[in-house]
Amino acid sequence: MEKIKRKKTLYEMFLKRPIDLIFSIIALIILSPVFIVVGILVRIKLGGPILFKQDRPGKNEKIFKMYKFRTMTDEKDKNGCLLPDEIRLTKFGKTLRSTSLDELPGLLNIIKGDMSIVGPRPLLVQYLPLYNANQKKRHLVRPGLTGLAQVSGRNAISWDEKFILDNQYISKITMIGDLKIFFKTIFKVLKRSDINSNNHETMEYFTGNNDNQNQTKMEGTNENI
Repeated sequence: MEKIKRKKTLYEMFLKRPIDLIFSIIALIILSPVFIVVGILVRIKLGGPILFKQDRPGKNEKIFKMYKFRTMTDEKDKNGCLLPDEIRLTKFGKTLRSTSLDELPGLLNIIKGDMSIVGPRPLLVQYLPLYNANQKKRHLVRPGLTGLAQVSGRNAISWDEKFILDNQYISKITMIGDLKIFFKTIFKVLKRSDINSNNHETMEYFTGNNDNQNQTKMEGTNENI
């Protein structure tokens, strides 16, 4: 990834990572009973594996394994291809998504240093060659479990709007800004809003900009990007 200079706040340089680590460990300990119960229910209702693991690009486009609880089955058609998301997404899976319980394993990514509590959401590796120079800036920071785009519309806003909000966030990362996003996230989760995208169960795939309209074949599942 080409080096791009950006001014960092003192909070971003010295406090953000320690705060992420401390609060993620505390959250994992407090929520461990929920983690165990959800894991058991996923195993019973969807089978194994319990965790959905997928390569995602992180800071400086470094690839890491992102963890979530499974929300889809592995049903395939007669040709061995996975069925559409809306067919494989069960009622139980929808509940996990609407309550954001499927995101709990992301705490492990934060503890490992792959992610932050707040930052641009980690998207699919297949999108990397589709970004323009401005959109690539989202990879200058660690991706987040939640972010400005998520509390500003989540799956109900367009890709262009998401990228604009991502860049707005990384332009100046502050503790007050992160706290606002964190508490707005809690409100959104309790309200269960902006889950779907244009009546789709999952966010539609990003297929490039006006100067790059080639469709990219996406294999597997996005598991609610």
